[in-house]
Amino acid sequence: MTLKFVGSIKPDVTTDIVYMMCPMHLLKLEEKMKELDKGQILEILTDYDGALEDIPGWCEKTGNEFLGVEDSDEYYKFYIKKVR
Repeated sequence: MTLKFVGSIKPDVTTDIVYMMCPMHLLKLEEKMKELDKGQILEILTDYDGALEDIPGWCEKTGNEFLGVEDSDEYYKFYIKKVR
């Protein structure tokens, strides 16, 4: 999967997991997605480089839409749209 770098996406919910160790990025992602309604967008903030592969892969596996990632000097912002 090719990463799509984006900007200016308005999330419905933001979860900050910067400085949390693996596998928190996937555990928090799954937990927060359960709280969202279909069509809502989750933004996940993380500094974990492994998330660049893990989060898009999780979206592909679960059928949720990976909208893209925004990169800053301190962390990544991942955007996921709840489809199911």
